[in-house]
Amino acid sequence: MTRTTTSVLTAAVAAAALTGCSLGSGGSSQETSEGSSSASASAAEKSCTGDGELTLITHESFSLPEELVADFEKSSGCTLKTVTSGDAGLLTNKLVLTKDSPVADVVFGIDNTFASRAVGEGVLAAYEPELPEGAQEHALAEGGDRLTPVDFGDVCVNIDDAWFEREGVTPPTTLDDLTKSEYQDLFVTPGASSSSPGLAFLLATIGAKGEDGWEEYWRELVDNGAKITSGWSDAYGVDFSAGEGEGDRPIVLSYASSPPFTIPEGKDEPTTSALLDTCFRQVEYAGVIEGTDQAGGAQAFVDFMLSDEVQAAFPETMYMYPVSSSVELPEAWAKHAKTADDPHQVDPQTIDEKRESWIRTWTDITS
Repeated sequence: MTRTTTSVLTAAVAAAALTGCSLGSGGSSQETSEGSSSASASAAEKSCTGDGELTLITHESFSLPEELVADFEKSSGCTLKTVTSGDAGLLTNKLVLTKDSPVADVVFGIDNTFASRAVGEGVLAAYEPELPEGAQEHALAEGGDRLTPVDFGDVCVNIDDAWFEREGVTPPTTLDDLTKSEYQDLFVTPGASSSSPGLAFLLATIGAKGEDGWEEYWRELVDNGAKITSGWSDAYGVDFSAGEGEGDRPIVLSYASSPPFTIPEGKDEPTTSALLDTCFRQVEYAGVIEGTDQAGGAQAFVDFMLSDEVQAAFPETMYMYPVSSSVELPEAWAKHAKTADDPHQVDPQTIDEKRESWIRTWTDITS
């Protein structure tokens, strides 16, 4: 399993104040607002014009089966060109910096840690497709007419169950447990200044401890020997005792979807589990880019990402959960990749306003 872990700090430092847009119903396509005529295509016009090239800008983890992409190109008359740009932070930053001369027609991969910035900077045109069942609960409270929820993932602490059983140690279950002496030097996490899941974990602690308590929590976490790596791959693949590198730390920050990937060959049960009381939910969105000459094709692509076929492909291609509740998860996911009932939350606008200062404070604490 791979999720992009390139730097979000550059985008955070460049972040500007935002203004929100109001949420539409999300239940059906709406007329586009004044000033967004570039995205005003009727259902019959959702196809590409001219040379037919449709440029998608997305993060480096984007992956869909070739046959699905071919089906989209055939039905829309578009030729999809994909341009990658780091993770959600770098992706959003690039759209903002190029908004006067857009580099793409449609975007996928802006998440709820950067959504408010993208909306507030005016880089997205209004478009509200019909959402599949279950997707509305992931829609933005402000900006839902600009960004459409497509998939989601719960960033959670994971533990090596086999290690704890072998060592005869009671495993942790909560964020508070990670600061206890019995778990000293056992936890590894990617950093908030260099990793998307690392930033999500910082937000989980802010959501859990509040703005008055998260800093002290991180001091206790660092004092208890928490190791911080540059990215998810190092934390999970090298330092985690159940990772490929067979490291010496049995507690790691990863995803609720990680355990199914630790089921040994010929076995039915994973050797790891996710602590569902420690999670922050990441939601990824798609949107039409303001100023595109391929508004119809861009809308068709957003619709395509909500189709049953694409939604069903997310778990095994991008390791994310579909927002549609009507598609079936792979058997291993349905059994071993449960999502959090009550993930920690931080208001997207508050994230946008305070992201930079939070990361700077976190850096001072952990340096």
